[in-house]
Amino acid sequence: MNIKPIRNDEDLREAFGRLELVYQALEGTTEADEMEILVTLIESYENKHYPISAADSIEAIKFRMEQQGLTQKDLEPFIGSSGRVSEILSRKRGLSLAMVKRLHEGLQIPYESLLSAA
Repeated sequence: MNIKPIRNDEDLREAFGRLELVYQALEGTTEADEMEILVTLIESYENKHYPISAADSIEAIKFRMEQQGLTQKDLEPFIGSSGRVSEILSRKRGLSLAMVKRLHEGLQIPYESLLSAA
């Protein structure tokens, strides 16, 4: 086992190449230990250099609408009048905490997505 830090994308490619070779290693073997270390190193490098942020709140709502085949009218119980729904979706008005709570409970949109800045 010759593990080294991942300092750049070339090191990352090499780590992935080695990971492919040891990924199915049996528990308790040297290769399984190497696999765990590589996974940790790869995750650390990717989190630092390629962070994934939470979805934009409006995009999260639109995504859920698309997933469930919802219309703007279907959002009225969670947001308010049709005018208010239109203002929210066009980013002319922000979501209130009460709206966030209702959208989370009613449509199971994660709080992290609903509370993110647009």
